[in-house]
Amino acid sequence: MKYSAIIFDLDGTLLDTLEDIADAVNRVLRAGGWPTHALEAYRYFVGDGSRTLVRRALPENEHSDNAVDNALQAFKKDYARSWDIKTRPYAGIPHLLDSLVRMDVRMAVCSNKPHEFTILCVEKLLDRWRFDQVVGQSSRYPRKPAPDSALAIAQNMRLDPAKVLFVGDSGVDMQTAVSAGMVPVGAAWGFRTAKELMEYGCGFLARQPLDVLQVIGREM
Repeated sequence: MKYSAIIFDLDGTLLDTLEDIADAVNRVLRAGGWPTHALEAYRYFVGDGSRTLVRRALPENEHSDNAVDNALQAFKKDYARSWDIKTRPYAGIPHLLDSLVRMDVRMAVCSNKPHEFTILCVEKLLDRWRFDQVVGQSSRYPRKPAPDSALAIAQNMRLDPAKVLFVGDSGVDMQTAVSAGMVPVGAAWGFRTAKELMEYGCGFLARQPLDVLQVIGREM
């Protein structure tokens, strides 16, 4: 088998988290007397960490460090209570993961979601499958598209980065894969467009989760 492992992004790749994120941020905005946003807007607010998410959602005149800090803390409290109301694995993800397990392909998760929430999501909604490493955003590594977290995962799993697929739904993920020397696989079923994925270096565009098996070299 040409590739021995896959690193997955989480939000927009394994899990459809968009509605719970949008609902939590909108509740914070509403409480602050600020305009809320339609669900579609959040496709472009997410992907670069929770602080950037909150900053993008706030009005332009509320971008001071203090305003962003306060909104971020309110979001984290709300999201901790409400993150799993609508969040579920995408259709096809369970079949994909089952197939990868049968093929003895090792798996990991690398997300810009805060580390504690990343762990929580995987433990509650993806507990049927074994992930060798689960890494969310923290002070330990710079957030994607910096390749540090992806490379640390490969090193800890004793993998050659060139033998690893990196599957994600955004340009940030594609940049991460390219910088890490991994194979960038675009999850076109996720939050962003196929056009964005291709523009940022996607090597293989997966229209649906099971398309990822074609990159591995075998179909189940």
